[in-house]
Amino acid sequence: MKQLINLNTENISAEHICCAISDKKCSNSYEAKKNWLTKEFNNGYIFKRINERAKVFIEYGPAETAWVPITAPNHLNINCFWVSGKYKKNGYGKKLLKSAISDAENQGKDGLVTVVGAKKYHFMSDTKWLLKQGFEVVEQISSGFNLLVKKLNPKAELPKFNESVKSGECSEKNGVVVYYSNRCPFAEFHAQNSLVETTKNRKIPLKIIKLKTMEQAQSAPSPATIFSLFYNGKFITTDISICMDKRYDKIMDKILK
Repeated sequence: MKQLINLNTENISAEHICCAISDKKCSNSYEAKKNWLTKEFNNGYIFKRINERAKVFIEYGPAETAWVPITAPNHLNINCFWVSGKYKKNGYGKKLLKSAISDAENQGKDGLVTVVGAKKYHFMSDTKWLLKQGFEVVEQISSGFNLLVKKLNPKAELPKFNESVKSGECSEKNGVVVYYSNRCPFAEFHAQNSLVETTKNRKIPLKIIKLKTMEQAQSAPSPATIFSLFYNGKFITTDISICMDKRYDKIMDKILK
């Protein structure tokens, strides 16, 4: 089994961050993700991956400073958690999760928390797998998101979603509205380029809202602060591929039918 390494402020400039490794069109947003990580390392954020050119990694940090609209005092929040390709079903998921649980225990945390879809959502962890690892559903909201917790202290207060996500709607009710952040190296390019062209081709009003601060992310209308698309005020998807002209109609038709 390959060794795990931690990225930090000293080595991140020389190390890859798994996603968009060879996607040249996303190079600027790839660097934006690195800059975001560098700042978050100062808030106790962890980016851990295998020492290989592969998409096998986990990101987590204190829930109090997470770019997610949840309230979970004294918990670690898991953000991206991905094991892909030939590394699947080889124990890497359990190894990465175990390292996060060990960090939580060593820090005296009450548990670990993460946002997932009631069904599999793009850019979110596998709900069924996490439930098998001892996570529990502590809250569900109408837009299809679940809040999971791995309890380390059974007496601790349960984490919860913030009020901003409870309705499943955003304040803008006309056309397409996208919320995104630099938590993902794909989001900015496709929101600011692909989606602009796609909506222009269909004469659909578009508003793009970039979440630039932790406070903005914690009060966002969707728990998926990497990327969330709303249509006429209703949450639609976390799937960034909807930005692409060839994918937009297929995804929208499937969801809105």
